[in-house]
Amino acid sequence: MAEAPDKPVYLITGSDRPKVDTALARLRGHFEVESIETVSAMETSGDEAAGLCNAGSLFGDARLVVVTDVDGLKADRGRRGGWKSADVESIDAYLGSPAPATVLALVADELKSSSGLWKACAKAGTVLAFDVDKKLAEWVGKRFHERGVRPEPDAVAALIALVGENPRALETEIDKIATWADGEPVGEREIAALVAADADVPIYELTEAWAVRDASRVLGVSETLFEHEPRQRRDTAARLAGSLGGHLARLRTMKRLAAEGVSSKEAAAKLKLNPYYAGKLYRQAEGFSEEELDDAVLRLAELDGALKGRSRMAPDLALQRTLVDLTRRPGAAGANGP
Repeated sequence: MAEAPDKPVYLITGSDRPKVDTALARLRGHFEVESIETVSAMETSGDEAAGLCNAGSLFGDARLVVVTDVDGLKADRGRRGGWKSADVESIDAYLGSPAPATVLALVADELKSSSGLWKACAKAGTVLAFDVDKKLAEWVGKRFHERGVRPEPDAVAALIALVGENPRALETEIDKIATWADGEPVGEREIAALVAADADVPIYELTEAWAVRDASRVLGVSETLFEHEPRQRRDTAARLAGSLGGHLARLRTMKRLAAEGVSSKEAAAKLKLNPYYAGKLYRQAEGFSEEELDDAVLRLAELDGALKGRSRMAPDLALQRTLVDLTRRPGAAGANGP
């Protein structure tokens, strides 16, 4: 979606979640952060979504209203929640006379082309459907199982999106992941951490550079990630900030367990983490004091505010300044907030 959006509605759907996320990120990239509103269909009806679109902007700026989970959420038996016929009717009626400065983006996982919502969006706007090739996905899943790895469906889609459809390249990455997983389940998060697009730098190198307080390396890795991500830099900054926040939460938990005398192996079982990954976290946590980890929480909170528009600094620069602050050793000069 390189061109500016010129349709009142975009339906983005499919089993290839990385491509769905990329399409949504590119759409969001055409709008100012403060003019984007994101809600879930689990909590927002079709009538309420139409109302959000009609609300307009105080300054007359272009707006984007994103509604996720329009087909509900995965459950043990099928899907639960999501929009019903009355919600679809509300959206169909809205699309008959859409707000001129507003774009509505609807995001789904498994919406059928025969559904009323799909037909309404195709008639008034654009449908972007991204599905993983079933035969290729089955082949990747089979290769994982042969190596004793249980991949989640999202993990298979993520691997194909990052590596491409070259069987030899996929086989190489599967071998690497299987060695790391050691029989444990693998999800999209693990794939994102272990595999980089086109064999570039994976995110875990960023957290490792942080752990050893290597400011030069952490900046180099972050810039490589920015350069090779298909998303805009501000969207990549938000994704990396989320990854750092998740890693920090696990470090703090591991630090607490270690203080209680829990071993790395016991912590892995307790937290349901891969033993290899848990051991790495355990060792990294040893290098930080509790005060440093608490300070890191505050620093990432400041970054979150900056990325949400509370700073004039470019998002990628705000993230990199935060990374430099996080790598400072105790007693180093204080950091300036974003």
